Amino acid sequence: MVGRVSPPPGGRFARPALDDVVREVCASIGLDHTDAVLLRFTNNAVYDLAREAVVVRVVGSLALRRRADTVVRVARHLAEHGVPAVRLVEDLPQPLDVRGYAVTVWHRVSPTGGTASPAELADLLGAMHAAPPPPDVPRWTPLADVRARIADAEELDPADERFLLDRCADVEQRLRELDFPLRPALVHGDAHLGNVIVGERGPVLCDFDSSCVGPAEWDLVPLAVGHERFGDPPDRYTELAKGYGFDVRDWDGFAVLKAIRELKLTTSVLPIVRSQPAVRAELARRLADLRHGRPRTRWNRYR
Repeated sequence: MVGRVSPPPGGRFARPALDDVVREVCASIGLDHTDAVLLRFTNNAVYDLAREAVVVRVVGSLALRRRADTVVRVARHLAEHGVPAVRLVEDLPQPLDVRGYAVTVWHRVSPTGGTASPAELADLLGAMHAAPPPPDVPRWTPLADVRARIADAEELDPADERFLLDRCADVEQRLRELDFPLRPALVHGDAHLGNVIVGERGPVLCDFDSSCVGPAEWDLVPLAVGHERFGDPPDRYTELAKGYGFDVRDWDGFAVLKAIRELKLTTSVLPIVRSQPAVRAELARRLADLRHGRPRTRWNRYR
């Protein structure tokens, strides 16, 4: 039932508003925003500053702007422990606050044109999980950001809101009953191949919005669900599982983790629906599939 209400033009995260934020942050720290390119915008608006070796990220939800603090802490922790990952621009009081928007500024890793292999992702996750968890990173509460996005939705039918909140409560109860076989670790939280950049010095992790201390099993779920929901080649996940040394699909708690991942994949765009109307059709499809219990229908990725 998404789209029942006709939205007014624009929105909190419409392109003109985001461009203004980038211009303002660049002016404040002495960077040239001319010809900045918006690379993508789902959870965050990611701008490449064409005239600087820098990437600017704007958090795409006012309710989740707090996560930028975690992103900064995790990025600094990974740098301290030598885990291959994107690095923050130094000597800035990050995250920056620009008119209520949370902004982070990063050294650009120029892609070489290649795509990371699942085995390389397994190695990166192994390095991240082996690093001692930082004391100031939050514990894994996987449905908190789902509820925050529901609360921050630019437009959402009340019946859809009730359905999503009821589903969160059901999945959360099932989650409490799980016994995880792997030890807790600092987890990436959204570990898929799109969150690995292959640069001149090799592959590095990026996008730490969902990072936390939690079950290592969680970082194996995105590729498994990517096969089941998006039709990704099956060998992507099997190569990841082999490289990591654990197959989360063989564990009886996988169905619960899959349900959590699907809720995240569905609700990730709720705060920007009015600003980015192109996501509406796919959001409606996912909501309908969850509501009617269709676990294997194919989804298209948000663009």
